[in-house]
Amino acid sequence: MPGTRAERLGLLGGTFDPPHIGHVEAARAARQHLHLDRVLFVVANDPWQKSTLREISPAPDRLALVVAAVEGVEGTEVCRLELDRGGPSYTIETVEALAAEAAAAGRVPPEQFLIVGADVLDTLWSWHRAEDLAPLVTLAVVARPGVRAESPEGPWRVSAVPGTSVDVSSSEVRDRVARGLSIEGLVPAAVERCIRRRALYAVRR
Repeated sequence: MPGTRAERLGLLGGTFDPPHIGHVEAARAARQHLHLDRVLFVVANDPWQKSTLREISPAPDRLALVVAAVEGVEGTEVCRLELDRGGPSYTIETVEALAAEAAAAGRVPPEQFLIVGADVLDTLWSWHRAEDLAPLVTLAVVARPGVRAESPEGPWRVSAVPGTSVDVSSSEVRDRVARGLSIEGLVPAAVERCIRRRALYAVRR
């Protein structure tokens, strides 16, 4: 019967300013390794731990970039829950909303996997309502070049995901665009076209 099996749902949340090939490869690796039914790219509305440190590109631009990034990537979708909710983006509220959405539709609440890089494990307890989030999710920890994955303290469930050799960051992409350097191979081609079309990250003169 439909709805009797819990969907295995991957959540890859982020600012995505911009999304790069590391994000796409992490989603692919997690989906394959953990047999996930879908991976949602959850676009943050206000990434509160970053927005006080630097200027964040407008949400419509970041959403368009993620739409471009997942184009043709099997088993991935763009999720705008946090954009529609507005305000600061808290992972716990997204996890709870996805469970409530399934229950309201008569489906078994999904088994939710948070796809994260090994470099964020030591920040987990700084997340909003981390103590409530921990028992609701499994951390799908994707290995990153040069970063040793340490098991987080507390009740977090962890599944290790073999990483790739991809070593790229959004800040690197922004910097290269601002300096007029090539970003070929660092972002999907559709993302690069979207960046150029929207004139993102270029130094304003």
